[in-house]
Amino acid sequence: VQLQASGGGLVQAGGSLRLSCAASGRTFTNFVMGWFRQAPGKEREWVGQITWNMGTTLYADSVKGRFTISRERAKNMVYLQMTSLKFEDTAVYYCAAARAIRYNDPFKDFIYWGQGTLVTVSS
Repeated sequence: VQLQASGGGLVQAGGSLRLSCAASGRTFTNFVMGWFRQAPGKEREWVGQITWNMGTTLYADSVKGRFTISRERAKNMVYLQMTSLKFEDTAVYYCAAARAIRYNDPFKDFIYWGQGTLVTVSS
């Protein structure tokens, strides 16, 4: 499994940005695709996830209502639409994939990771 995140950049607070994740290497039926982020000096945190089959989403409270995860199965793409960005959203964002949710612990379930893309929100 290969995951390639892109779309990061510099954006002003209140602005929007869309990250993309290109997934390849196998079919992703029954997979769960996730987004994580790691801010400077902080631990990596789970942002949200989407089921490949049904498109069911879950979000961290910190981004609920502002971020939207979607997927385009025909293109093997996953997206993270971020709106109303805040300075504290500044982080390296990673896409990840899980074969299944077994542990209810994102750091155990998500076993495939892409490289990160940096999002910087200026205040």
